[in-house]
Amino acid sequence: MSRRRTVAAVSGIYDALAGVAMLAGRPLIAQLLADPSPTQAIYADLNGVFLLAVAAGYLIPYREPDSRGGRAYLWAMGPLLKGGGALVFVLDYWTRHSPPAFLLVAAGDGVLALATLWALATAVPVKA
Repeated sequence: MSRRRTVAAVSGIYDALAGVAMLAGRPLIAQLLADPSPTQAIYADLNGVFLLAVAAGYLIPYREPDSRGGRAYLWAMGPLLKGGGALVFVLDYWTRHSPPAFLLVAAGDGVLALATLWALATAVPVKA
């Protein structure tokens, strides 16, 4: 299995699990992260739907890891989204004193962002 395909599979599963947790396990997630549930549950629900859509999008690079669309999706959802998300979690921890458990989410997103960057930067280019 190629690096890009592996990263797409792991990232897709990661986001799908997070999306299901946001939709079906919000009280448990709030307890594990030591953070109260959002005042308006719709915000968590929308995040869950967003994560499921991102997870479904990983089917593109999983099926066609060397296609232009597959690489573009990996760039957008890996280094940009997951890398940006990791940075936002860390900054929120420092500036707004969010719970330390949020740093676990930052670590997960950061590792996947770096793994995606590595898979994109080191893969042998294929002419499409």
